[in-house]
Amino acid sequence: MKKIMFLIMIAGLLMAFTSCSKSEEAASAPAEPEQTAADDPYAEVRGKVVTMAGPFTDNDAIKFEESIKSFEEETGIDIQYEGSKEFEASISISVEGGNPPDIVDFPQPGLLETFAGKGYVIDLNKVLDMDKVRSNYIQSWLDMATMESPDGPIMAGVWGRVNGKSLVWYNKKAFDEAGYQVPETWEELVELQNTILSDGDSPWAVGIESGAATGWPATDWVEEMMLRTTSLENYDRWVAGELKFNSPEVRKAIETMADIWFADGMVYGGRKSIATTSFGDAPKVMFEDPPKAWLHKQGNFITSFFPENLTAGEDYDFFYLPSVDPQYGRPVLVAGDIYAMFDDRPEVRMVMQYFATGASVEGWVRAGGAISPHKDSDLSWYSNVVDRKVAEVIQNATSVRFDGSDLMPGAVGAGTFWKEMTAYVSGSKPLDEALKAIDASWPN
Repeated sequence: MKKIMFLIMIAGLLMAFTSCSKSEEAASAPAEPEQTAADDPYAEVRGKVVTMAGPFTDNDAIKFEESIKSFEEETGIDIQYEGSKEFEASISISVEGGNPPDIVDFPQPGLLETFAGKGYVIDLNKVLDMDKVRSNYIQSWLDMATMESPDGPIMAGVWGRVNGKSLVWYNKKAFDEAGYQVPETWEELVELQNTILSDGDSPWAVGIESGAATGWPATDWVEEMMLRTTSLENYDRWVAGELKFNSPEVRKAIETMADIWFADGMVYGGRKSIATTSFGDAPKVMFEDPPKAWLHKQGNFITSFFPENLTAGEDYDFFYLPSVDPQYGRPVLVAGDIYAMFDDRPEVRMVMQYFATGASVEGWVRAGGAISPHKDSDLSWYSNVVDRKVAEVIQNATSVRFDGSDLMPGAVGAGTFWKEMTAYVSGSKPLDEALKAIDASWPN
C-alpha cells in the first residue's frame, strides 16, 4: 500500500511540474496582437445597416451589388438595396409618408428637386467632406446636384454612374455581312433605313413599355430631336418650362421622331407594338437569326439587356446618332443616377462619401454598361472597346445636355410627359391634345 501511495505522489509531482512548465512557456511566448475597437477604423459602423432604394433591377441590380461588395466587406456596413420598376411611384409614397430609405438613387434629378424643395433631403455640404467631393467631379455635375430647398441652395446628392444616350446599337456581325455602312450624317441614316426597307426588313427596334415609367424611351427620342432640330437655348428654355410643349420647336422635334416611328415597315411590329414592347426586350430582336430589326437607339446601359455571351465590338457595336441639322453641331444627350441622403447617421455618411468615388462604380464599369463621372476613375477600367467609345463620344461632343425629362418637375418629367407621349404613340390621343395636357400639368 505504501508503495502504491509513493507512486501516486510521484505522478502528482510530475503533473504539477509539467503544468508549471507550460504556464512558464505561455508567459514567455510573445503575446498575439488583439483586435480592439480602437484599431478598427470602421468599429463605429461595423454591423450597421443602410437602406437604399432605386430603379436598379435585373442585371443592373446584380452589377450594382457586385460593385459595392468590397466596400461592405471592408467596413462591415450592410447596404440593403431595394430596386423597383415602379420606383417613381413607390418612392413618392415613402418620402411623402415620412418613411424614406436612408439613401435614394434618383435617375430623375427633377424628382429629387421636388423633394429637396419640400425640405426632405439632407444638405451634403453639412455632412460630407465636400473638399473631396468637389475635387472628384467636374463643375457641371456639381451644378446639377445643387438644388433649392426651403433654406436655400443645397448639395442634394452625388452622382453615381452616368450614361451616354445618343447611341444607335446594331448587330455588328449581321450588319457587316449585309454590307451596310455606318452613317455619318442624317441623310446617310435615311439612306440606310431605305436600304433595309428595300431588303424587306424593319430598320428599327423600338419599345417604350417600362411599368409605371412607360413612355420614358419616347421622351428620350424627343430630347434627341430637340437637340438636333433647334438651338441649345430653346432646349434649356423647354426644360425650364419657358418654351411650351405646344410650340413649333417641340412639335417639330416630335414629328421628326414620328416620321420614323409611324412610317410603314420602319419599326418591327409596327406603331401599335411600340407602347407594349418592353424597352429591355426591344433590342433583342436584332440578335435573332436572321435579325428582325437592325437599329436600336438607347443609352449605353442597354447592353445589360442584350442576350448573354455577346462580345462588345464583335457581336455588337454602336454609332453616334447623327444631327438632323448640321448647324446644331454634334450634341450628346446624357443621363445619370444621383444618390440623395434622407437620414443622417455615421454609416449613411460613410456610404455617401464612398458613392462620391470611382471605386463605387469600378466593378460596374469593368463589367460593362456604366460610365463613371468621377475624376479618380481610370480608363483602364473600361474592359471593352464599346464602353471606351461611349466615353469618347461624350468627350468629343460639341454640346452636352442632361436628359430633359429628368430635369423637369416630377409631375411633368416623370408624369405627363411619359403618359401623354405613350398615349400619342399608341394612337389613343392626337398630338394636339397630348401637348396641351402636358403644358397644363406644369406646376405654377
